[in-house]
Amino acid sequence: MQNLNRITFDPQVMGGKACIRGMRVTVSTVVGLVASGYSNADILKAYPYLEEEDIRQALTYAAWRVQEIEVPLSTYEISN
Repeated sequence: MQNLNRITFDPQVMGGKACIRGMRVTVSTVVGLVASGYSNADILKAYPYLEEEDIRQALTYAAWRVQEIEVPLSTYEISN
């Protein structure tokens, strides 16, 4: 995965969720706005402290996360 230097995680900010540059704007907020039909220009107008690269990296991070597959651990019987 490419370097996503604008995506940050801090337990003291938004409960450790993926955020944009340590701000209280989560990746999920940005992705949700895009999914709802907001353009980059709309998002930047609503959040003037964000930059185009923030939106791009939020989408890149979200795409990477949905590619992950959780594999359940096998259950083992412990014999005594």
